[in-house]
Amino acid sequence: MKSYIIKRYESKDYDKWNDFIGQAKNATFLFHRDFMDYHKDRFEDYSLIVLDGEKWVAVLPANRVIDTVYSHQGLTYGGVVFLSKLKAEKVELILDDILFFLKENSVDFFCCKPIPNFYFLKGNQEIDFFLCKKGGLIERKEMNLAINLTIPLDISKSKLKHFRRIKSLHLEIVEEQNLHPFWEEVLEPRLAEKHNAKPVHTKEEITILKKKFPENIKQFSLYNKNKIIAGITIFETETVVKSQYGATTKEGEEVRSLDFLFINLIEKYKNEGKCFFDMGIVGDNNIKGYNSGLLKQKEELGCSVYNQDFYKISVK
Repeated sequence: MKSYIIKRYESKDYDKWNDFIGQAKNATFLFHRDFMDYHKDRFEDYSLIVLDGEKWVAVLPANRVIDTVYSHQGLTYGGVVFLSKLKAEKVELILDDILFFLKENSVDFFCCKPIPNFYFLKGNQEIDFFLCKKGGLIERKEMNLAINLTIPLDISKSKLKHFRRIKSLHLEIVEEQNLHPFWEEVLEPRLAEKHNAKPVHTKEEITILKKKFPENIKQFSLYNKNKIIAGITIFETETVVKSQYGATTKEGEEVRSLDFLFINLIEKYKNEGKCFFDMGIVGDNNIKGYNSGLLKQKEELGCSVYNQDFYKISVK
């Protein structure tokens, strides 16, 4: 039986890692080391490289917490990333060797959150199958809301009615290079006021990331007479756009500015040929396990539910 070489990522592997991510079947810019490493002080990196001789065939963006390795907790999604020509049987062998490596290095559990399947037109669910076959359990399941842009849009009549009304106000949509106005005047104060929370990325971090990934991270802001009233931060891949952050001021809330901005961006990216508009999960700690208001809002914008699964497998 074939055996692969598994080794820990080291800083000297930076260029080869990024080159591999650029040609992998199921990778996005989130797996580039410049994105992963912006918060490296918060995580013990435990990323793995899978080699067939000297050839890179797969990588695992990961971090470690005591006896558990996670497909990186600092990323929205993760899992084993592999070459496009790799067949399913070899993916199983790679997973076997990764699990053996973890066991040999005193890891008891591996937690994996594969990328939602709509991100890749060729499919990306080999790992899901093999994790289950090897005793992995779905520890958590989230509803990920997304719009299929390749079929006719299904925005609710009420949303479209308000959209047409708001259109008469002559608000201005601006694609901005500077993210500070949105962070300082809209996102941070509204999160603090409504949820006593902060954005995952500080304005300094998101500014650095945007400079490193200008084609992937975009900021669209809505202005009323030169005053910002709403904004959406987009993470863009080859086929999918994700609304990473969206917020509105109290003034913007009164005129439903966030819906107005969303509908404009949905139409923009549909016209540009993107396949999906990802609006993220709607999880909540309440008894239902989801936020009813967010679910309704996103469904009325035309979203459908695509599950995101979180696996946990014992490697003891």
